[in-house]
Amino acid sequence: MRVLIADRCNALLKFADSLDWLGPLTVRLFFGYFWLETGWAKLHNLDAFTERFINWGIPFPAFNATLSAGTEFVGGGLIMIGLLTRLTAIPMIINMVVAIALVVIKNVGSFDDFVELDEFVYILIFFWLLMAGPGKVSVDSLINRRLGLRIR
Repeated sequence: MRVLIADRCNALLKFADSLDWLGPLTVRLFFGYFWLETGWAKLHNLDAFTERFINWGIPFPAFNATLSAGTEFVGGGLIMIGLLTRLTAIPMIINMVVAIALVVIKNVGSFDDFVELDEFVYILIFFWLLMAGPGKVSVDSLINRRLGLRIR
């Protein structure tokens, strides 16, 4: 009986291991789409987005609003397809750090408030993408295979 259970567990683990590409792909597609869509909306309503930057006291509001919206739009698209994923995570993290430092930190009164910030969760996901990469089903992986590079 013990051997049967162990065999079934091993078979289940082997099956789960064969699907290791699914997690990164799913996160990239949905998270990337989220940023693509928010960036697109901000770019198409840039005057209102710039006005928010003015109200928040962000220097060079028109430039920074365009830069932030463009970063979200382009970064979201690149993350979705898994192209330059690790590199793309860096400006996305910076965008969120700036959002925390200049806007949302004013509403944080405790450590619990801080870790509950959406921006903090976004930073953690971008950090994971930076460290883990895009996964097997990505343009980055395809390029690496074509170049003969073996990366995990």
